[in-house]
Amino acid sequence: MAGIVTIERHIVEQERKNPGATGELSDLLYQIALVAKIISRSVRRAGLLNILGTTGEINVQDEEVMKLDELALQTMINAFDHSGALCVMASEETPDIIPIPSEFEVGKYTLAFDPLDGSSNVDANVNVGTIFSVHRRVSRGGRGTKNDLLQVGRKQVVAGYVMYGSSTMLVYTTGQGVYGFTLDATVGEFLLSHENIRIPPKGKTYSINTGNRRYWTEGIKKYIDYLEEEDKSTDRPYTMRYIGSLVADFHRTILYGGVFMYPKDMKNPKKPSGKLRLLYEASPLAMVAEQAGGRASDGEMNILDIIPNDLHQRVPLFIGSKEDVDQAEEFLKKYG
Repeated sequence: MAGIVTIERHIVEQERKNPGATGELSDLLYQIALVAKIISRSVRRAGLLNILGTTGEINVQDEEVMKLDELALQTMINAFDHSGALCVMASEETPDIIPIPSEFEVGKYTLAFDPLDGSSNVDANVNVGTIFSVHRRVSRGGRGTKNDLLQVGRKQVVAGYVMYGSSTMLVYTTGQGVYGFTLDATVGEFLLSHENIRIPPKGKTYSINTGNRRYWTEGIKKYIDYLEEEDKSTDRPYTMRYIGSLVADFHRTILYGGVFMYPKDMKNPKKPSGKLRLLYEASPLAMVAEQAGGRASDGEMNILDIIPNDLHQRVPLFIGSKEDVDQAEEFLKKYG
């Protein structure tokens, strides 16, 4: 038992490395771990609890709302609105900020989250996940504002994700490396299973929705053609692996290397900048990737340096092994 490290123990040990820590951020991380357990239980029992399928509503992203989306959203809100650590929240599922109710105290942090990424795959029993991002507030006193949330990814103090699949894993970083914890359902605890995760500098796989090829720019088409050409001197061809659930595709990429891509395309004129949201998906995963030795780009610049101007801003995303992301940028720069 001496070698077992729970997420609570790990958080405490990390806090001790920072003499100025007040414990508020640790409390927030504890709460994230608790919420992950609750959502994990719901995902695993979805078929038995009649919470598969859609609610019949359309969210702010013009997407069908799954029953589990709504359940995960309310679970997150109910867990954090009274914690005293947050001044404001925002979710992919809501059109505006989520204020902290007036009867509760506010804290110095913000929380942006995608409550259930990949939820359209739940009915098929495909891995889904929760993605979260924490910033320090920039406003002074009172309730939090939208400006507290519209901060560059480089200023995140915590970022991570939870993946619900054959096992439930919580992966997070506070800027001091990336750590993964697997939920042991027999004891109800997240246990350290992946210490100091490092992504290989170059991989052998790529992830992209090839069904959108006819909408891609010339640069993307040429890059994929390049990856599929045989050249043993450069470890090509690459193998294509695509699940269609961002958390699952990213988790595989961060463990084994390679590159995940969701470029902008002309499939939907309403989404000219791509599908993925900066605040709730791209930015937090970019921090995890960079802390693991990888990179994330929109094809031109580092995702972590993009200044958001809207809660639901969308960006293209190229994320994974540093050399692979660098190479994708080179093709886009050369061919567009």
